[in-house]
Amino acid sequence: MVSRKILVVEDEAALALNIKNSLQVLGHNVLEITNSPQEAIKKVAEKYPDLVLFDIRLSGEINGIQVANIIQDDFHIPVLCIIEYSQYLELHNKHLDESFAYLLKPFAEKDLHLAVEMALKQYQIHKRLQEETAKKAAIINSMGCGVIVTFTNGQIQMMNPMAEKLTGWMQHEAFGKDLAEVVNLVDKDMDEVIDNLATQAMQTGEIVNLPENCTLISKDGKEIPIGDKIAPIRDNTGNITGAVLVFQDITQRKQSEVQLLRNAFYDGLTTLPNRILFLDRLKQAIERSKRRSDYRFAVLFLDLDGFQGINDRFGHGMGDDFLVAIAHRLESCVRSGDTVGRFGGDEFAVLLEDIRDVNDAINVAKRIQDTLGLPLNLNGHQIFTTASIGITLNAGSYDEPENLLRDADHAMFRAKQQGKARYGVFNKANNC
Repeated sequence: MVSRKILVVEDEAALALNIKNSLQVLGHNVLEITNSPQEAIKKVAEKYPDLVLFDIRLSGEINGIQVANIIQDDFHIPVLCIIEYSQYLELHNKHLDESFAYLLKPFAEKDLHLAVEMALKQYQIHKRLQEETAKKAAIINSMGCGVIVTFTNGQIQMMNPMAEKLTGWMQHEAFGKDLAEVVNLVDKDMDEVIDNLATQAMQTGEIVNLPENCTLISKDGKEIPIGDKIAPIRDNTGNITGAVLVFQDITQRKQSEVQLLRNAFYDGLTTLPNRILFLDRLKQAIERSKRRSDYRFAVLFLDLDGFQGINDRFGHGMGDDFLVAIAHRLESCVRSGDTVGRFGGDEFAVLLEDIRDVNDAINVAKRIQDTLGLPLNLNGHQIFTTASIGITLNAGSYDEPENLLRDADHAMFRAKQQGKARYGVFNKANNC
């Protein structure tokens, strides 16, 4: 048997001596006997025993339970509490601290031997549980995402610092509150408040993913797009004991998605729809015209006259500024439901939806010519420009958007050949 260094804290001299003799017979080393709780703390700090036998009924500036807590929690030394049976019952009714081992008076030598061994083993188990709990807490607290654990009733049991930061609630404020009260979630796609997901996960026994466009409304009203999931927690027997919500701020991801979408469908210089998006909207217009016999639309294809000369004279930087200004002027000439797109270089296209006839398209072309004819002041320079415009009217005979653009391009080329600063309507009979 391993010899233990033991400190005895007992004010009954005869009992203290009997305990000392019994422990020594068992092969343990009794370092000292004291009858003062305050002196016990001092002796623990000096001698650092393996175990303290403590009569917790001893009185002093602080009570025995408080001293036992200090020894066990601050010095990490196990305590075996010596106690009368009546006192044990009284403490038990006050939710006795299960981390302590207890030895009831009166006791025999074999009881003392067993209690010492049990106290040491119990403390080691308690210490390991504390270490495991602390390790898990350290891992959870260091995670870059929010973690919230609930009880089986859907109320909050714990939350890590990131969860506190995202929700705006501190753990002590949120403890015992319904998850939906603290984690106020809105499904932006459905424009609906999301109920307590912990309840849903525990009822189904399955992992529940947060909706695609899930937004957290923090305590101060800030809206934060979040993502991830909530899962039921099961014990070793498979019984559900709660739920854990793991979530993270996905603002940057959403911004990246928006940027990728913009890069894919919008011109990087002018922010106008690019060729891909323009063709998609043109395809939709064609499909709409097939469903509605009274629906008409037109495509205008524009090529700026003399743009290369502007680049050569003022440089590409000025040329870019010039194209941005032209894009704004083109947008000012059409309705909000129409589309102005840039295909690259100095080529632009306009989709005019729900028009009456070709005259509406011609009027827009004239408006564009008049607007572009106004002088443009850039970086102290006054620049004039014109555009050649080709017009194609949908007459129900087009199935592919590329064919509409092709014919508008032909009409534009014909107009440019006739002297620039002109517009032309595609005539299918003449293919021009």
